[in-house]
Amino acid sequence: MTARSAFAKIIFVATALLFAAPVHALDKVRFATNWRAQAEHGGFYQAVADGTYARYGLDVAILQGGPQLNARLLLAAGRVDFAMGANTIQMFESVQQNVPIVTVASMFQRDPVIFMSHPGVGLDRFEDLSKATAFIASDMRVSVWQWLKQAYGFKDEKVKPYNFNSAPFIADKNSIQQGLLTSEPYAIERQGGFTPNIFLLADYGYDGYSTTIETRADTIAKTPDLVQRFVDASIIGCYNYIYGDNAAANAMIKRDNPEMTDGQIAYSISKMKERGIVDSGDALTLGVGVIADARMKSFFDKMAKAGVVPADLDYRRGYTLRFISKKVGVELRPK
Repeated sequence: MTARSAFAKIIFVATALLFAAPVHALDKVRFATNWRAQAEHGGFYQAVADGTYARYGLDVAILQGGPQLNARLLLAAGRVDFAMGANTIQMFESVQQNVPIVTVASMFQRDPVIFMSHPGVGLDRFEDLSKATAFIASDMRVSVWQWLKQAYGFKDEKVKPYNFNSAPFIADKNSIQQGLLTSEPYAIERQGGFTPNIFLLADYGYDGYSTTIETRADTIAKTPDLVQRFVDASIIGCYNYIYGDNAAANAMIKRDNPEMTDGQIAYSISKMKERGIVDSGDALTLGVGVIADARMKSFFDKMAKAGVVPADLDYRRGYTLRFISKKVGVELRPK
């Protein structure tokens, strides 16, 4: 064999190997949120916008929730791969109903559920609130309200239905209204012309998790690497959204939800930082997304005592610690 033919053979083999090498396509993932796009979902949008998901080998499509889209039903039916859970109560309900959905991370360390009251009318302390008319939605009445009755003496006769219209609360100075730290107070300031008192229930013992990542048990069993990559990338997205340049993510949020404003987004982010909604407690050492067995037991015991869930419920079937507490992204927190 001549030198030329040998060289030609080498080039041929190298070229053949190059074209034979597999091209690894990104794994397509569908993730459904629990409501319309907002700053509270920013970490997931951030991970799309800045390429974090892609770097983890994922092509993530976010389906925003709303009145016509139930994320958890889509997840249970296999229509999406991951869903955003609203709170720990939902997890307990899944276990109770034998729905094979598992919580794999909690993006909020503190549930942002609040009460608001009018200032200067005798409702400036948490212990004053039980005497006020309470505008409460039906889902909260069968969960949080039951705990408030058991732990703090709130009374059913004070309840009036809350249909996500704040006009009755604004009109009645001797009332309180449920809400979320990151949204309703901002609206009240603009609609009612006053700054309400804000009582974050997490400050008074309501220690459930919120804004969780859920998937099906069979997804964990069959593709644990996919679950790990989605959790890790979402955590990094969360850090980058809270502490970094979130302009591209906010543009995506406003594209999906044209009613969202820059003012509302800025308010939400500031409150999440101010009250440690995302990055506090166990997350300070173990990273965003962490869930702790001891805290989960604490919350379950409170809900069982209040009659929200059966005391013998095997709630541990509803979550796993397998994919969290790995200190992913902690270096992104400002020093």
